[in-house]
Amino acid sequence: MYGREIRVKRNNVGMSLTTCASILGYSKAALSRYETGESAIPPDMPARLDITFETDGLFGRLYEMVEHDQFPDRYRAFMTLAATAIQILEYAGQTIPGLLQTPDYARAQFIGFEPGAPTAEIERRVIARINRQRIFTRKDPPRYDAILDQAAIARPIGGPAVMRAQLETLLPRMDTQYGTIQVLPFDAGAHSVLGGSLTLLTLPDSEPVAYLEGSHTGQLREDPTTVADHQAAYDRLRAYALSPRESAAMIRAVIQELEAWERPEAQTSRHGERARTATGIKATVSRSAMISRASSRYATRKTRASDT
Repeated sequence: MYGREIRVKRNNVGMSLTTCASILGYSKAALSRYETGESAIPPDMPARLDITFETDGLFGRLYEMVEHDQFPDRYRAFMTLAATAIQILEYAGQTIPGLLQTPDYARAQFIGFEPGAPTAEIERRVIARINRQRIFTRKDPPRYDAILDQAAIARPIGGPAVMRAQLETLLPRMDTQYGTIQVLPFDAGAHSVLGGSLTLLTLPDSEPVAYLEGSHTGQLREDPTTVADHQAAYDRLRAYALSPRESAAMIRAVIQELEAWERPEAQTSRHGERARTATGIKATVSRSAMISRASSRYATRKTRASDT
């Protein structure tokens, strides 16, 4: 509805898409997506439209009507854009990103998020999420770089067996020609995306876009200045993250703890199990433990090399 109204007003005054985009301060491709409903309307656009078309607050009032209904549209728009992206940069603050999830992990996440959802609906969501991963098997797969907060690998969603299997699937993808996976350790401290997630998409023949997501919200950002700010935030996270090799060592340490959790002797007491596991995982995924595990072999090889 909103995009159609923009197109109607533009055509009524005989303004081309290119001219209108220039006046509003958006790219031609972005304005086209706003008109067709492929992208959600940015918050600053209604005021610009009312000034451009002299509509006395019409677009501002329309925006207030549709604002609360935009989340599904934003998510669908993001999925559409992601399917055509040539590069995807993602920071995941709480869970493993959907593009990296196993079916069992995805299922456990959906059940945890909405315990009362019918089984058929859960399975529909799982299939839809796993199908998104087909972009990696296409002829020209996108480059995919992910930064996982340490919380995402430390929280055993689905239990130890499901989480261990999930983490094991990450290891072959830590550093390949198609992208990298890095872990942002807890001691990196506070940052601008804390508690949420951020995805940056580079699109063919179009400007990049950013998508910010919380547990119940999603925001698609296409304004070049705003996207540049989010790119800078992502670059800072990457600077503080562990290298792919160090990240792999941390993930292996968590896998070892999960394996220990699964052993029969670990099941003798639920209370004891929880206490032991919580203490063990907290210890093994700390940065100091990660460094001692990941760097010791490298340091040994380096020392041997320098002695030759």
